[in-house]
Amino acid sequence: MAWKKRVQMLYQRFLSTLGQCDICGNCLHDISSSQQKLLCPSCLNDLPMFNQAIVQGDLLNWPAINKALPNINFDHLICLAPYLPPFTHWLPQLKYQGRFEIASLLATLLAQQWKEQHLTTLTSPADLILSVPLHINKWQIRGYNQAHLLAQPLAQSLQLPYDEVTLVRTQNNTSQVGKTGKERRQTLANAFTLAKELPNDIKHIIVVDDVLTTGSTANEISKILKHAGASKVTIVTVCLTLPHTNH
Repeated sequence: MAWKKRVQMLYQRFLSTLGQCDICGNCLHDISSSQQKLLCPSCLNDLPMFNQAIVQGDLLNWPAINKALPNINFDHLICLAPYLPPFTHWLPQLKYQGRFEIASLLATLLAQQWKEQHLTTLTSPADLILSVPLHINKWQIRGYNQAHLLAQPLAQSLQLPYDEVTLVRTQNNTSQVGKTGKERRQTLANAFTLAKELPNDIKHIIVVDDVLTTGSTANEISKILKHAGASKVTIVTVCLTLPHTNH
C-alpha cells in the first residue's frame, strides 16, 4: 500500500540522518545524542587502545618504547593506540580523503585521555598547543592540515590556547613513509622554524600530530621549541608505530 511505502521511505530517511557505525555498520540511533556519531558503543569500547594505567598516561614510561626512542628532546609521549585497524584506515582517510568527522572523534578521545591521565603524569600544566605544520605547498594542494584538525578541537576541549601559525615548516620534503629513523632525521634537519618568538610565560607546550613513527619530527620540533625557551614539550598523537626496521 502507498502509505506503507511512504512510512518505510520516511523511516529510511530518518535512519540516514543518524548514520551507521563506521566499523560494524549498525545504526547509530542509540548514540544520537552523544558527542560523536562515528561509532556504536560496542565498537568504541573495542578500540585497540593503549592501557594508560600501566604507563600512567605517558608512553615514555614503557621501557620498550623509551628504548626505541633514543636521544629524545621531548619530555612526555601521549598516544591513544598502536597503529592498527581501524586507525590504519581512519588516519589515511582523514589525511587524504577529507573525512573530518574522524578528526572530531579522535580529538574527543585524546581530550578524554588527557583529562584522565595528565594529573598523575605531568608535573606542570600545559601553556600552549601547537600542531605539526605542513609545508605551504603541500597545504595548498591538500587544502588542510590533519594535525590542525586534531589540535584545534583538542585545545577547545582542554581550554588551552592554540597557535597554528608560529611553528612553520620551511622544507617541502618528500614523504617520510618507508624511511629509516636515520633517513628521517637527515631529511628533517632544519625543516622547521618559528615565525615569532615564544612569550616568556610559555614553558610547557603540547605538540599534536596524527602518528609518531621514529620520533624524528617530534624530536626536531621539540629541539626548536626548547631552544626558543620552552622547558617542557609533550607530544600528543593518535597512534604510535615503531617498526624495528625504522630504528
